[in-house]
Amino acid sequence: MFPSGTLYSTKFADMHENCPCCGQPLEPEPGFYYGAMYVSFAFNVAIFLVALFILYQFIEDVTIAMMMGVVAVVVVGLLPIIFRLSRALWIYIFVKYEGPCNQIPNKLKV
Repeated sequence: MFPSGTLYSTKFADMHENCPCCGQPLEPEPGFYYGAMYVSFAFNVAIFLVALFILYQFIEDVTIAMMMGVVAVVVVGLLPIIFRLSRALWIYIFVKYEGPCNQIPNKLKV
């Protein structure tokens, strides 16, 4: 879905127009990935809850500022990964995965 070597660069959001293996359009319609924001939100809530649990295990008095700082650092650090994973999960809901390129019978030669 994403060009190699762009994970932690300014082009982490760039996507191929079509799957290089089977030719499936990776943006089936305009605005298709708006729903991926909800998936991303779920990941961020999970990060918040895990960070809160870990902080309460090691620190006696957890403050709001401490919690916001930890979550901000972790979320910003994981932003490219969360972005790509949420888009991949969103398209997976609507488009059937056919397997690796060498197992797709009618793959396009790109």
